[in-house]
Amino acid sequence: MKKPARAGKTGKKSKSAGRPTLSVVIPVYNEEKTMAEILRRVRAVDLRPEIIVVDDGSTDSTRAILASEAGPDLKVIRLKKNSGKGAALQAGIKQARNDVVLIQDADLEYDPMDYHDLIQPLARGEADVVYGSRFLTTKSRRVLFFWHYLMNRFLTMLCNMVTNLCLTDMEVCYKAFKREVIQGVPLREKRFGFEPEVTIKLARRKCRFYEVGISYHGRTYHEGKKVRAKDAIRALYCIFRYGFF
Repeated sequence: MKKPARAGKTGKKSKSAGRPTLSVVIPVYNEEKTMAEILRRVRAVDLRPEIIVVDDGSTDSTRAILASEAGPDLKVIRLKKNSGKGAALQAGIKQARNDVVLIQDADLEYDPMDYHDLIQPLARGEADVVYGSRFLTTKSRRVLFFWHYLMNRFLTMLCNMVTNLCLTDMEVCYKAFKREVIQGVPLREKRFGFEPEVTIKLARRKCRFYEVGISYHGRTYHEGKKVRAKDAIRALYCIFRYGFF
């Protein structure tokens, strides 16, 4: 059986000197209102990323929009039924072929113009994993729900306790990984438990974590936000499951 790559090892050489090549994985479920725009924004970044969209059983016109956006830079994976963000990410990560794998939500809450900042610690060879942070930043950030913020900080604190890290935003979407590092981690969580699971498992492998401040344009539940209270409960369960057992 092939052994997982160890943290700190370098993979294949980047196609452009001094700058790693990028695979962007976008899990999607019923995002017909934003799908075309997020693809436009990702393509506008001058990194020319490989874009991997995983359609997690959408029932709206997302599939038709993806078909109309076809191009050599876009790979679409379709799951037969809605299985959750974690399941979609696992499917997409397996297909990535470039030096760095970066997670992008399709809901326009995160700005692809932050990609350059996110990949810099990886390009310099300083990091194996880079997390964005909505709190460690002076960039623009929409002010939303107090209780959502409080739960985020609570879960991040608990995750820090079991990993001995000092992250400020464990639940953030923007996570960038060396490809060989993330593809070497066995992942199990199908929904939003992905966030604590991947954090704990990478910390256990002694990966080098960095954080970068990012902008954030959050949306309300009325506007389509999908995270619910049950997802926070699952995240709490995952912290104890992977942190202690």
